[in-house]
Amino acid sequence: MYDTAARQHALDLHASGLTFSQVSRATGISRYAVRQWTTQPDPRKPNDCPAPSGRPNPSVPRADYAYLLGLYLGDGCISEGRRKVHALRIACGDAWPGLIDECERAMAAVMPRNKVTRVRATGCTSVVGTSKHWPCLIPQHGTGPKHLRRIALEPWQQGIVDAHPWEFLRGLIHSDGCRITNWTTRTVGGVPKRYEYPRYFFTNTSTDIIRLFTDTLDAVGVQWKASAPRATGQINISVARKESVALMDAHIGPKH
Repeated sequence: MYDTAARQHALDLHASGLTFSQVSRATGISRYAVRQWTTQPDPRKPNDCPAPSGRPNPSVPRADYAYLLGLYLGDGCISEGRRKVHALRIACGDAWPGLIDECERAMAAVMPRNKVTRVRATGCTSVVGTSKHWPCLIPQHGTGPKHLRRIALEPWQQGIVDAHPWEFLRGLIHSDGCRITNWTTRTVGGVPKRYEYPRYFFTNTSTDIIRLFTDTLDAVGVQWKASAPRATGQINISVARKESVALMDAHIGPKH
């Protein structure tokens, strides 16, 4: 039996780029053991998976999770790296620094033991968190664009969305939505007057994600309209009625 320090040292050498045989020669540990360690958890360590039975344990903050799930469905992706470590990336526009801060805060709250970093690119910043357990918490991940595969919530996820619908909607709006001010002119008493009115938009190519968005709007009493799909396949959802916009403003508001 090898102690924890020897095991971790061998895993670190493999993660640095050494092959199983090279690690074996450098440490005296059998090649078979090193290979097994890269695919199996250490039985002497407690299971730190936040969703060991296919659903979050009580320590995962539900409201933050609902918000993060909305962000992922809009502008997020999960990719697998070495040793089955997954990276959750949420792309955020630099025009909204408050969104970047809120995304980082939610990601750190959901996965508090793991470091969250910012990766900057032209015009945007990706908030990135790494963990072996992101697929447990976000089982919607998969190969290829989201609009080319089925996106459906697990029953336990739907339960969280039902309990925190506004946080879920806020994540979707912050990723693939916006609040804008439209204007029009009317002639009153022979004098043209300008009228302004706010409205919300959400645009996505996945019909499944659109349905999750509109189903949640229905659940909170927000009225909406859908446009015909564009040539690109994008579907636009508009919230323009005064009462519904006021409801969205009370719970979501513009990105900042």
